Amino acid sequence: MKLALVVPGGVDRGGERRVIPALLHFIARLAQAHEVHVFALRQEAKPARWPLAGATIHNVGEGWTRWRAIRAIAAEHRRAPFDRIHAIFSGPCGQVAVAAGLWLHCPTLVHIAGGELVALRDIRYGGRQNWRGRLCEALVLRCADQVTAASAPIIDILHRLGIDAQRVPLGVDLAAWPPQSPRRRPAGPARLIHVASLNRVKDQHTLLHALAALKGRGIEFTMDVVGVDTLAGQIQRLATTLGLASHVRFLGFRTQRELRPLMCAAHLLVMSSRHEAGPLVLLEAAVAGIPTVGTAVGHLAEWSPAAALTAPPGDWIALADAIEHVLADEDLRLQLAWSAQRRAMREDADHTARAFEALYLSVRDAPALPVRLRR
Repeated sequence: MKLALVVPGGVDRGGERRVIPALLHFIARLAQAHEVHVFALRQEAKPARWPLAGATIHNVGEGWTRWRAIRAIAAEHRRAPFDRIHAIFSGPCGQVAVAAGLWLHCPTLVHIAGGELVALRDIRYGGRQNWRGRLCEALVLRCADQVTAASAPIIDILHRLGIDAQRVPLGVDLAAWPPQSPRRRPAGPARLIHVASLNRVKDQHTLLHALAALKGRGIEFTMDVVGVDTLAGQIQRLATTLGLASHVRFLGFRTQRELRPLMCAAHLLVMSSRHEAGPLVLLEAAVAGIPTVGTAVGHLAEWSPAAALTAPPGDWIALADAIEHVLADEDLRLQLAWSAQRRAMREDADHTARAFEALYLSVRDAPALPVRLRR
């Protein structure tokens, strides 16, 4: 098959920075059996093209991006027709994929991978914050031939909106991120890790207050925080204010190769997000034998309590309680780690590619627009 993938970015020509690892693993697997063209809306400012992971990347660039992306897909379609058009993320990517699919009479798939279906207005996050966003998402999801999402909570939202959807996690490449058996924690301070960009939706404010509560209870720990700072040092200043400067290291961005030893040295991953469709880092930690405590979103919500412990989003006291509970019970920590690892390895990158390939085959050639609109 000839496939068009529409993505916001995550496909930098260097293959290490400004990438989405799960996306690269998926592209590489598809490219082994299919001709894959990836249309990145804003990877770089100017239009460009380069090879990556066996696929051809078409960077659309800034300025009338959606319209130019549709035209770029149509131009490549004229060279040789696409069999399927697949948006990873809805929002602008879904709009481009569906519009191109309708124009070219090509089946389309849309994968919900972020905050497309939520409205967190206090932090200006989500695709459904106003009527225009809700209308755009409704049109995209009802015109797509197949809708998927990474985790059960997102599937539940789609079902409540009247959209039939299938769960397809974006899995870990077990060759690039090899499994490691869970290990018993030695004596001494617990080593915690948090991997996420510093931003409002990841909610490091709640994370640091939970850590301050742990410190107040006399629990010994250190934490590595890995991720790009988008808040101009606000979280680092909060850590100092809360007396956590000697407990928390802010390491900034790390490549996958740099992240791996940090993850393997940790005893517990802690996530504090207000919303997640995944996150992939939960799966990476599980494969590395590290259990997770976090807020009840995405995979965390569907894995709890057998393979993760959760607290309500924004509740740092409950998050601190959950962390303390796991650190105080080593048998529980190992039980969570083994259960999480089994789940993550069942749904690895190979599983992701097989699931999407099956969906590509299951959707039929696209009829005219009035027939395709979902009821």
